[in-house]
Amino acid sequence: MSGNRRKAFLVSAALVGGAMLMTACQDTDAATDTGAAQSSPSATSVGDAATPSGSPTASGSQGAAEGSDATGEGTDDGAGSGVDTGNGEREPVGQSCGANDISWSTRSETQAGGYILIIAKAKSGITCDLPAALPTVAFGSDGTEAGPAEQSVGAQITLSGGTTAYAGVNPKSSGGDGGKELNHIIVGVGDEDPNPVSLQVGTIIVDDPIVTNWHTAPADAVPFS
Repeated sequence: MSGNRRKAFLVSAALVGGAMLMTACQDTDAATDTGAAQSSPSATSVGDAATPSGSPTASGSQGAAEGSDATGEGTDDGAGSGVDTGNGEREPVGQSCGANDISWSTRSETQAGGYILIIAKAKSGITCDLPAALPTVAFGSDGTEAGPAEQSVGAQITLSGGTTAYAGVNPKSSGGDGGKELNHIIVGVGDEDPNPVSLQVGTIIVDDPIVTNWHTAPADAVPFS
């Protein structure tokens, strides 16, 4: 990730995390009165997609098996207007995915010591490309960023219709007892995504996190450290 782009994403991620932290603090008294407490990671719901410019929010839920979708305004155009091939036809040009083009969900998995499976599907009517690059995943108000779980990046994936992409996040790849306790992750599509989304994942301990590439099969997205 280039210096300026990485700084821009981490600033955005920190603001998203900070907003989540402020909301959590404001709700502390209410949670104490009702005896509400968050359990260990499970199939999760998606938090708000907050950005400094006030971009569309993420909301909604599905079942435990699929987690909960992040909603918001995506782009209306599909694969782009295309380019002239010189024979009177136009060849479609792929549209790069942004976080707002995707319905997000997460799921807690137990393999490899436990990890978070990120599930990405294009919103209805949208066709877009996930780049051949790691998803950008950050944690907490300080924007701690996940490193690569694989030695090389994967192939580009086109999301459309029933196509689903998966990435696995191990929030704690270190062997020690240290780490910070958090309950959400911040996800962007590569290092240029201006509108990362905040996804609730239950209580997790974060220390030296890692993330896989995007894959079309969940079995390929296990983040072995």
